[in-house]
Amino acid sequence: MSPRSASVNEELRRRSQERLLQATVELVGERGYEATTLADIADRAGAARGLVSYYFPGKRQLLQTAVHRLMHLELAKGLEREPLPEGEEAGREWLARAIDAILGLAVERPRLMRTHMAGILTAEGFIKCAEQQRLAALLRETMVRYGSSEPDADYVLLRAQLMGAVVAVLLPGAPVPVERLRAELFNRYKLDWELGVPPGARAGDETSTETDSGTDGETGGAAPDGGKPSGADGQR
Repeated sequence: MSPRSASVNEELRRRSQERLLQATVELVGERGYEATTLADIADRAGAARGLVSYYFPGKRQLLQTAVHRLMHLELAKGLEREPLPEGEEAGREWLARAIDAILGLAVERPRLMRTHMAGILTAEGFIKCAEQQRLAALLRETMVRYGSSEPDADYVLLRAQLMGAVVAVLLPGAPVPVERLRAELFNRYKLDWELGVPPGARAGDETSTETDSGTDGETGGAAPDGGKPSGADGQR
């Protein structure tokens, strides 16, 4: 039997890593960070325990990479959704989709996203892995399409605002309704409320994909006036 080519080996490594990353977001979302072990992740991924340590230096790094991959994939899916934006308002639609994709993760995966945000604030801090760089590139490209003259600086501000909004949605005991946060972001960037995926239009708004007993089901509240907060009229 002839040895596998380098390209085949690389593809196998990529698939193994993807299975580990997918298993990580699933298990942490289901059980929480502390209750999830590297052995659990390997079992869920159908991989040898040693393979986890081979690819990732620790559980914290694995989780950040896994969540950044999830965010990158969800953002890409939202941006690429048909019909693609066209015309003069295309840039605003791109940005609205980006905002809604990230806020949607906070609503749909509260335990996972809360764990991720808490991990960023630990001593190990923010890890600039390849998946994070892919996410950053998409956010930067979104700002370019929006019409930013300084996309490098503006994407960093957008990232900070999205991180702050995610924390606010998930704050235990005092969550801010996601509609309010969306309205603030949309007003800042002069986006019409109907752009993107307005609250209520996203499939699965009624139920979260995670069980998060720490929030009593509160990841945001209903907005007044039929889901459109006051001040979210997108007036320019």
